[in-house]
Amino acid sequence: MTQPRNTPGVPSALSGAVDLSGLKQRAEASKQQDGPSAVSGEAPPQPGGAGGGATGGAVIDVTESSFQAEIVERSMNTLVVVDLWAEWCGPCKQLSPVLEKLAGEANGAWVLAKVDVDANPRISQLFGVQSIPTIVAIAGGQPVDAFSGALPEPEIKQWLNKLLDALRDKLPGIRAAEEGAAAEPAEEPEDERFTEAEHAFAQGDLAAAEAAYRRILDAEPANEQAKAALNQVRFAARAAESDPAVLTKADADPSDLDAQLAAADHQVAQQQVEAAFTRLIDTIRRTAGQDRDRVREHLVGLFELFDPADDRVAKARRDLAGALF
Repeated sequence: MTQPRNTPGVPSALSGAVDLSGLKQRAEASKQQDGPSAVSGEAPPQPGGAGGGATGGAVIDVTESSFQAEIVERSMNTLVVVDLWAEWCGPCKQLSPVLEKLAGEANGAWVLAKVDVDANPRISQLFGVQSIPTIVAIAGGQPVDAFSGALPEPEIKQWLNKLLDALRDKLPGIRAAEEGAAAEPAEEPEDERFTEAEHAFAQGDLAAAEAAYRRILDAEPANEQAKAALNQVRFAARAAESDPAVLTKADADPSDLDAQLAAADHQVAQQQVEAAFTRLIDTIRRTAGQDRDRVREHLVGLFELFDPADDRVAKARRDLAGALF
């Protein structure tokens, strides 16, 4: 699980001219083998950004076969913000909803293109992605700016506004969207408590982030958003101290609960999610009383790092029920 690193500007992998159209040949070759794709790379999207093209909307899912039409050609008319994410990535789940919200409020001035890097590895390779989430702004068929990590919403807005200001006279879709926009309602005030916590997390100050979320929960013990975020921060802190040697230690002594918990954390951080869940469920089968409760609570905390609909979590919950009852 990649932890966020704030790296504003175009990363070194994106510096200079990046030939995004290089993926077009791969998409066409794939299309010849597999037949026409649902979204072809031949017809450019309609002017105006959101609402145009085969998928339409302010948020679109992009694959290797639709990359040329939905990103390269669309970016000739309006700004396209590419969200490179994965299902297992915790920070992605913090960042993506913010981006989707902002795209929905943009009235078509820019479009969010979501790319699952696991399902579309060649797009990830094309951008030279080293960690996720990575966000790349595309205009005129080329990357113009990028950042990685789960930035707070105010910083993302500032980043977007600078891009739109710089590109307004170059991309007609931005200008048309802004001219056609109705008067926007007053924005709801930001919750400064969450902004403080998210900023600390994005900067890698996990102690400050945990303290900020704790203050929210002290005032609002039932705040589910703060609970989930605090769990993410605590895991990030444990993962940062993870040592691969703990796997050997845990395998050598199955009765060492501290080693089993640390090994499971390390495996989740290394994307070995099923192995981590299996390790703790097997430990639950071997334990009883307070030891069993301790392992169960740790496992449930790991579940909460993922989408409840994740197949790995659903299976592990069934296995946990079998181990307990």
